[in-house]
Amino acid sequence: MKSLKPSMRENKRYLLVEGKNLRENIEKAVKDFIGVLGMSKASLSTIKYGEGWAVVSVNRESVNHIRAAIVVWPEKMEVKKVSGTLKGLRC
Repeated sequence: MKSLKPSMRENKRYLLVEGKNLRENIEKAVKDFIGVLGMSKASLSTIKYGEGWAVVSVNRESVNHIRAAIVVWPEKMEVKKVSGTLKGLRC
């Protein structure tokens, strides 16, 4: 199978999220705010976890929807930084 051209690949953005209980809360917040279909379009996936922080990978077109979902959630979470590369987050 032939690999995709770089222009055909999905463009990703990486979000540095801070808060508590991020393993459960990020997925619940996004699912409640934009639904299952929106979550699949966003291609949300978690890259790294730490003590009070997480790095999340998101489709470029849906960054604003994911940020809004995280901010609206009742438990305190916030997006500290958005980057096009993991190295740009420096966590």
